[in-house]
Amino acid sequence: MAREIYATAPLKIQDWAPEDRPREKLLRKGASSLTDAELLAVLIGSGTRNVSVVVLAQHILKANGNSLQELAKRSVQELRRFRGIGEAKAIAVVCAMELTRRRAYEPVHKREQVNTSAQAYRLLQPDLTDKSVEEFWVLLLNRANYLINKIKISSGGTSRTIVDSKYLFRMVLDHQAVSIILAHNHPSGNTTPSTTDIELTKSITNAGALLDVTVLDHIIFTDRKYFSFSDEGML
Repeated sequence: MAREIYATAPLKIQDWAPEDRPREKLLRKGASSLTDAELLAVLIGSGTRNVSVVVLAQHILKANGNSLQELAKRSVQELRRFRGIGEAKAIAVVCAMELTRRRAYEPVHKREQVNTSAQAYRLLQPDLTDKSVEEFWVLLLNRANYLINKIKISSGGTSRTIVDSKYLFRMVLDHQAVSIILAHNHPSGNTTPSTTDIELTKSITNAGALLDVTVLDHIIFTDRKYFSFSDEGML
């Protein structure tokens, strides 16, 4: 591929209206709202003195028949033939194309559906069994109760762990969870909820309601048994 020659100098990205800039558009509307050229422009990062990064991305795509499949075949050396594409930028593009290729062939893992306290307890066993200190975890679920992720929120002493509700709900919103199951262990083996456990559950449940996030259960975990706030009618 021959180097491209540009005869005009369009507006630089910083001269565009903020809502039209690829990065700002992605943050506001999501990655799916960007065109192929805009996505490629974000990867490249910057254009040249005379050519904006979006125009540079458009030229690269045009040289590859506006086909991402063709672009994915390009090597670092081939991409560097475009004016404005150095080694670092070419490597970024090649790596992004390789990630999309690997994703296409990655086996689909069956997600767990969590409809009972027993299922939640089983999911947490690898994480909370044989712990000598208290840990607080949350199961993040979608609208159909399929597990999105399970995250440790905090770790503390033998009788208590501090829960940062702001951090908890930041994780909930970042993962776009619709409902959650709270869980923490009692190293003592006693499953009876403490007054603090009950107050914390109410506090998180009320905060979740404001964000339209449902707290389905709070599991108090021990190695051999558990206590479910939902099963005991405490939610």
